[in-house]
Amino acid sequence: MRLATVIHDGLEQCAVLTAHGLTLVADINARLGKAWPIDLYTLVQQGLSHAIESDAFATARYRDPKTMRYGPLWRHPRKIWGIGLNYRDHAADLNAVYPDEPASFIKGDQTIIGPGDVIELPPESRRVTAEAELGVVIGRPCRRVSEADALDYVAGYCLILDMTAEDILQKNPRYLTRSKNFDTFFSFGPELITREEVADVLAVEVGTWKNGQLHRKNVVANMQFPPAYLVSFHSHVMTLYPGDIISSGTPGAVVIEDGDLAECRIEGLGTLSNPVRRP
Repeated sequence: MRLATVIHDGLEQCAVLTAHGLTLVADINARLGKAWPIDLYTLVQQGLSHAIESDAFATARYRDPKTMRYGPLWRHPRKIWGIGLNYRDHAADLNAVYPDEPASFIKGDQTIIGPGDVIELPPESRRVTAEAELGVVIGRPCRRVSEADALDYVAGYCLILDMTAEDILQKNPRYLTRSKNFDTFFSFGPELITREEVADVLAVEVGTWKNGQLHRKNVVANMQFPPAYLVSFHSHVMTLYPGDIISSGTPGAVVIEDGDLAECRIEGLGTLSNPVRRP
């Protein structure tokens, strides 16, 4: 099942994507007398049910997904965990010591933008990078779970562009939180792809693109800490809640400048694109 947040009649609304097209959850409720939450975050918090997918097929009211404007999947998760240097090649890019435990950090929700929204380059930085990543979305409360059981707590996956003020980070690694938390520094969407849609997450290939050119790609199997490990590890730090996001690390960070188009492309999952501006 694939779900999205679209902007329709000036409101951000949850939609279900089917083989026939896109159906607004509000349309499902109106036609079938249901009471599904019309925002995706609440739907995830209440527990995704494939009954909503069946209802979407039953509405017989479909919209062309290409005509819709997409927002971020949601704007206010309880937390966003970012993972640094999870691919060995990316550590080499930064001349950084490869960690033997996840190099994680937290981002605020003021960083969130959606597909097509502008990444704004802050005046405090002259070297910003964009990093394509696979997002892991938590589906139910998760505390001290084993790696073997961890994916049972995952609602699905999404595409992410995570930005870094790299020149600030290079001054001092203790500036990581500041370098990661400028407004517009986290784009995610356009779809939440539920776990059963991804036959083998380790086989997924993540690519960072700029202006239509591939910068770097790699497969999830080459991560030092794969998604199940990341969920388990961080659940031993703090409770993970439905709608929390783990941004699992990038195969490569590309420098972005005014006028560029940054993209995350994941074969089989989609493309996430954002233009870049320096106000």
